[in-house]
Amino acid sequence: MPSAFRVAWTIASKDLLLEFRSRTAFLSSLIFTALVLAIFNFARDPTAVSTVDIAPGILWITFSFAGLLGLNRAFALERENRALDGLLLAPASRTGLYLGKALANLVFVGTVEAIALPLFAIFFNMPLLPVLGPLVVVIALATIGFVAVGTLMSAMAVNTRFAELMLPVLMLPFLMPPITGAVQVTSKLFGGRPFSEVVAWLKLLTGYDIVFIVLCILVFEYTLDE
Repeated sequence: MPSAFRVAWTIASKDLLLEFRSRTAFLSSLIFTALVLAIFNFARDPTAVSTVDIAPGILWITFSFAGLLGLNRAFALERENRALDGLLLAPASRTGLYLGKALANLVFVGTVEAIALPLFAIFFNMPLLPVLGPLVVVIALATIGFVAVGTLMSAMAVNTRFAELMLPVLMLPFLMPPITGAVQVTSKLFGGRPFSEVVAWLKLLTGYDIVFIVLCILVFEYTLDE
């Protein structure tokens, strides 16, 4: 397992360094996030529906689609010139490869979310400071599960003809539990509801993360085999 962690660190460092140099996917995700928030902001009627009622859904719609843009790039570089074959032939653990890709994706998606959150507060005039701590916990739990499954699905879709279209289709059924739980918890946080009302949803998010991280690690070894 220490070898797997060394491989994971190497893979994650490589991916993040390449993204830092190009910043193509990162800037695309940020522009997309700002555009989605602006559209929702100007399309809503504040007199018809309370901002507190629609804000959680808008926030997680934005996070989900921005995250999918980031996950699409997970194996994009290795797809060029069949570099993925060389990576698979290297004497490296498949578990380490998955963990490295997942770690890089987690940093990427988390960074986009960290920038999107203040933009969301500005566009919708939402006071996030009173609930910032619990909200960060919810975002972290939902994002970990999202990235764990998304990394596996990205590996499955990389060799398909329309990889960018296949990833959202593969991800959609698995997105429902974490996104539903995240929206429910966020809604109750914004509404000032007691902590006891969100405990069940937090348990769901935690259980989802544990189950799918283990399952994805076990399945990933066979995912890239043709």
